[in-house]
Amino acid sequence: MSEPTSPFKGKTGLRRILNAAGYSWAGLAAAFKHEDAFRQEVFLALVLIPLALILGDTGVERALMIAAVLFILIVELLNSAVEAAVDRISLEHHLLIKRAKDMGSAAVMIALINLVAVWALLLLN
Repeated sequence: MSEPTSPFKGKTGLRRILNAAGYSWAGLAAAFKHEDAFRQEVFLALVLIPLALILGDTGVERALMIAAVLFILIVELLNSAVEAAVDRISLEHHLLIKRAKDMGSAAVMIALINLVAVWALLLLN
């Protein structure tokens, strides 16, 4: 017996790539519009990425510094996606909902600690 497939699946080639790009752009726009933390982190990235290009001595240093910044945005997007999905299911206070949201928040905090560690190690070396 075959598994049921989503009617949204099945696009291939260039159409799939264009659809994926559109969904990605919509996700970024939604995060920027609805998530204060994401907006703050985007503004932080707009400051830190040019600084990384100036302060990094080598291409590898610049890449590590920029990757640490982008990692925060990635983790924040995933955290926001978890929160949105959980809020869609229920807005009630529940231990598992709290746990999921707290874990997402912890992931963002670890990404921020990673940023500080990477930048400190590279700049204070």
